[in-house]
Amino acid sequence: MLIDTVAWVHVEDGRILCARPRGKDIFYIPGGKREGSESDLQTLLREISEELAVGLLPGTVRHVGTYEADQPGGHPDGAVVRMSCYTGDYTGTLAASSEIDEFAWFSYADRPRVPPVDQLLFDDLRASGQLR
Repeated sequence: MLIDTVAWVHVEDGRILCARPRGKDIFYIPGGKREGSESDLQTLLREISEELAVGLLPGTVRHVGTYEADQPGGHPDGAVVRMSCYTGDYTGTLAASSEIDEFAWFSYADRPRVPPVDQLLFDDLRASGQLR
């Protein structure tokens, strides 16, 4: 089983924006699953607006990588998470909304606090000098 997601990679001052959903202990790169026949861009715009109350500027959105890893929690169905990652500028003020309880800025030292697929992104950002 494949869980297909998109994520917004937003790095400032060597730290990446992460969000913690309501009722969970783990943080994720903001984003989520597509609904119906949504494109990656449509999914990304909707999810980021819902989760962080900001609007991504579609003309600035760029694909930066796609990562796959086993879903955490040892699911018996062997689910794999695919996360297509995009950068992009935004308008508005970041605020936790909808199903998000809080957001935080993570450095590479916070890598153990995110799921395996997000850790792959952390590794690439660290290797390219973007994440401290």
